[in-house]
Amino acid sequence: MRSAGENAPEAAELASALRSGPFHVALRAAISARGLPLHRVRHHLAGKGVHVGVTSLSYWQQGARRPQRPESLRAVRALEEVLRLPEESLLRLLDLNTGTERPPTRSYRSLVDVSGVIETLLGGLGLSLDGGLHTVGHQERVRIGARRELLGRDSQHIVRAHHDGVDRYMAIHHGDPGCAPDRVKVRAIENCRTGRVRWHQASGILLAELLFDTRLRTGDTHLFHYAFEDGTAGASSEYVRGFSFTGGQYALQVRFHPKALPVRCHRFAQHSAAARRSGLEDLTLSGRHRFVHLVEPEVRAGLLGIGWDWE
Repeated sequence: MRSAGENAPEAAELASALRSGPFHVALRAAISARGLPLHRVRHHLAGKGVHVGVTSLSYWQQGARRPQRPESLRAVRALEEVLRLPEESLLRLLDLNTGTERPPTRSYRSLVDVSGVIETLLGGLGLSLDGGLHTVGHQERVRIGARRELLGRDSQHIVRAHHDGVDRYMAIHHGDPGCAPDRVKVRAIENCRTGRVRWHQASGILLAELLFDTRLRTGDTHLFHYAFEDGTAGASSEYVRGFSFTGGQYALQVRFHPKALPVRCHRFAQHSAAARRSGLEDLTLSGRHRFVHLVEPEVRAGLLGIGWDWE
């Protein structure tokens, strides 16, 4: 087993690939520089609790597939350690947006970490991310306060059960950096009541169990209304909604306090936390009501949101 520094041509090739990519070329160069066969790379990853097949690693270094799912991105982070690469040197290449400057946002690394937090919190409650429900329609209203902070949001949700016996929904709130999730309030407004609530302080994640008064059968629909009251973090610059599954209509409205109006607003989409942003479109702020909105007739798995710029 050799280090990248033991072969000057390979080291130079690796340094160039890490600077400019693409991802699969950099990964292939890093594996070659370390002199590790793929089955040994897989073994080292398994030692870190990350399980990736040799076939997947081969596809990644050939460019036939691209790591996108949260568990795949965690594997890329582990690869950086196994291959003795600078932190985020591979992850950065998955996030490059050639020719377009990406608006300020939470890093893909924080989004990946958050997905792991959510899985852990759900597991502690004995629940899964699916929950037996598909979204038919979801209307979300976000309020930005006078200090430019995320004051809160409320959701009107229509779901359909895809198996018998479903009687709850897990609502997830991800506050802005600095959020104190233990101070965020959950309000069950209509056709639901609050059950168990869990949070993770460092990531600003709060999970709230919303209980229905009936057990749904397969195909049954349910409409309910709930809200989160936040206001615990600093200035907000975007609101992002993650979708694990495809389907259903989604509408998002962001309303601003009259003393805190942005200079520009835009919508965006991402296939995954590490993918570049697409579907960028300027949004016009309503003069009288101080809001912008988007409507997506049928969402796709990934991220969708609205961002804005302050003076």
